[in-house]
Amino acid sequence: MTIFSKIIAGEIPSYTIAENEHFFAFLDIFPLVEGHVLVVPKTETDKFFDVADNYLSEWLLFAKPIAHAIEKAFPCNRCGISVVGLEVPHAHMHLIPINSADDLNFNRPKLKLSPAELKAVQEKILAVLGGAK
Repeated sequence: MTIFSKIIAGEIPSYTIAENEHFFAFLDIFPLVEGHVLVVPKTETDKFFDVADNYLSEWLLFAKPIAHAIEKAFPCNRCGISVVGLEVPHAHMHLIPINSADDLNFNRPKLKLSPAELKAVQEKILAVLGGAK
């Protein structure tokens, strides 16, 4: 069971942004910038392109309102998307508020936000989403 499956199962606490039958979105607790959200399928699949075909389009449709909320909640030119997949053997996408391509550089140091700061980031995104989880 991956760390993401444990988060989805509620065994590890998270700052949940959205959830449906197939997908779960939550804050990255070591973000590149404030507003960095991870979106994962509830089915444990290691590689992004090994995810079932029907899930790929559903995944983007699930992520779309979250991306729009990130763009409204944080000053940025757009919400970038990145699929790296090396950190955890569970397919996942990163939604990150960006102003340049360098903002998606995962070699940069990650932020160390306090629980209160992470909660504030979560609340900003949820306020735009209408508080729905």
